[in-house]
Amino acid sequence: MPHATEPPQSARLVEAVLFDFHGTLAQVEDPVTWVVAAAAACGATLDRGKATILADRLVTAGRAGGPLPHRVPPQLAEHWADRDLYEHSHRAAYTGLAATVHTDVEGLADALYERLLVPDGWLPYPDTEPTLRRLHEAGIKVAVVSNIGFDIRPHFAHWGLDGLVDAFALSYEVGRTKPDPAIFLRACGMVGADPERTLMVGDTPADAGAVRAGCAALVLPAAEAGRNNGLGATLALAGCV
Repeated sequence: MPHATEPPQSARLVEAVLFDFHGTLAQVEDPVTWVVAAAAACGATLDRGKATILADRLVTAGRAGGPLPHRVPPQLAEHWADRDLYEHSHRAAYTGLAATVHTDVEGLADALYERLLVPDGWLPYPDTEPTLRRLHEAGIKVAVVSNIGFDIRPHFAHWGLDGLVDAFALSYEVGRTKPDPAIFLRACGMVGADPERTLMVGDTPADAGAVRAGCAALVLPAAEAGRNNGLGATLALAGCV
């Protein structure tokens, strides 16, 4: 069930909404689709059975947008710690984890990572566009606040959503990661909003860290790609319904 933390005194006082990216506005593609597409980019064709087994192993090893790996090899520890602060560390961490899985497809680790960098590797949730559009029409500022190591602006442009987002506070650009209140305060500054009149919407306890910056927070459980994930609750808290 959705869980709200310290909702605003009056919904009409909300002047900005901050959204997490992964698990809130969009989800990574299905693991098997991910592996098949990456293999194809390497000139290899995988049958679904082999792709499924390989996808399970790669997700277990550690996939960006997937569950945290059970073990990070010592040689990747530094990059793993810095993955959301530096582009090179983000790439090195995830390609390094993928490379721990044996495969006969040359270049697969890099091809898997490249799927993150293109819009086709992600699916915006069905309720993302209508939610962002309704907020935009109501004159409420919108910012995306994400712990991430690459630029997601091209994704929003590809999906036709860039005109509905006023600012992006990305950890690798800001130099701070959620739940550090600094990244939420930076996002508020980008859209000229008072934190006390700002709502943060995400899917993890790190997103709820916005409360320490003076914002209200709404934590929604992440849904599988293609399914609504309850973003409509944002509109009620923002006074748009």
